[in-house]
Amino acid sequence: MSPSPIASPPAPPSPERARQLRRVALSGLLGTAVEFYDFLVYGTVAALVFGELFFPGADPAVGTIAAFGTFAAGYVARPLGGILFGHFGDRLGRKSMLLLTMGLMGGASFLVGLLPTYDTIGVWAPVLLIALRVVQGIAIGGEWGGATLMVVEHAGERRRGLWSSFTQMGAPLGSLLSTAVVTLVVALPKDEFAAWGWRVPFLLSVVLLGVGLFVRLQVVESPLFAEVKKDNAESRLPILDVLRRPRPLVLACCVGIGAFTAQSLLTSYLIAYATGIGYARPQVLTALTVSACVALVVLPCASALSDRIGRRPVVLAGALASAALAFPVLALVDSKSPGLLILAVVLGHGIAQSTMYGPLGALLTEMFGTRVRYTGASLGYQGATLIGAGFSPMIAGSLVAGNGGSSTPVALLLCGGAVVTAVTVVFLRETSGASLTDTTEHSTTPHTEEIPA
Repeated sequence: MSPSPIASPPAPPSPERARQLRRVALSGLLGTAVEFYDFLVYGTVAALVFGELFFPGADPAVGTIAAFGTFAAGYVARPLGGILFGHFGDRLGRKSMLLLTMGLMGGASFLVGLLPTYDTIGVWAPVLLIALRVVQGIAIGGEWGGATLMVVEHAGERRRGLWSSFTQMGAPLGSLLSTAVVTLVVALPKDEFAAWGWRVPFLLSVVLLGVGLFVRLQVVESPLFAEVKKDNAESRLPILDVLRRPRPLVLACCVGIGAFTAQSLLTSYLIAYATGIGYARPQVLTALTVSACVALVVLPCASALSDRIGRRPVVLAGALASAALAFPVLALVDSKSPGLLILAVVLGHGIAQSTMYGPLGALLTEMFGTRVRYTGASLGYQGATLIGAGFSPMIAGSLVAGNGGSSTPVALLLCGGAVVTAVTVVFLRETSGASLTDTTEHSTTPHTEEIPA
């Protein structure tokens, strides 16, 4: 017999509730920043030096493609992490899984910094590199969903978008930290950077890991999950419950494709492309730094706006802007002007991509019931990253190499991802303001089905 609908848990006193919400939001911000720092450091260093260190003897273009192949391996592993940590997060609790994902991510990143190169251990070097990248992917596959829904499940209905933006801001904050550290080490002479400098950003992740774990230990379990646990209403197999009604999962995957295509092409791949056409590494890293700073402003603004006018119109506006700017942005990059390069990355990533990305935290979380929310939101998010970001740099590198260095394939990929998001928005119903507690035993259907279209 199905358990009765889960009632809303009693709210703690207002000051305590507000204190816990701020603590959870800070935990989400710092935790996700640490995870993305580790993940993005890998992508940045892969673009700069992994080709020659782990795939020597290959044509430079082939070496870059191979390096981005290891980058893609991390994305392939992310849905697995979503399933694994989503299952136990929906069965045992959100907090314990978040501590585990952070530990795995930081440990794998630290070990990458200790890896011998191809010259030392031969083919085992790229094998171990890929293995650690897969561990990173599994860890981050469980991180985002847990961190985001912890914030959303603690927040009230009126400002879920704004509070969830703290977790979303972890991505540009992690990018800012990784870019800052990489900028310092690339200032080293080229030989020293290749010999030991590239290891420093990975080894420093231990410091960030300690800070993140300390903050995360201070948060309390999600009150909505605590109520599920109290009623013994956990899903036995959350993944099966999610797949039993796949429409929300499919829509969740598709709506995020545009944001992640733009993220990968205008950050990790841009480093390889821009340096390949003559930009100095510091110029490219400066552009990424400025863009990340802009994103830290745009993300909360877009998320707060989605609380007022809805998730759909904000995400749609970002997708249409990204599609419209795709070719102009690549034309600005091709100008070989450092100033125009900054403008290109700010427009394409800092503004358009952030407008799409900001409301996704609340949107994807609101599409699934409490009993399967960790699994559903994680799989939707990680499926979008796999399709939108996992293979985009490798595909872009191959197409550019096969088209005489033309940036047209990159612009087409960027535009195509945005169009997928825009079309998907048409099939979504608005989730802003929907109750998160109206869940039944097998509820995976978006709460928006209870709201008039």
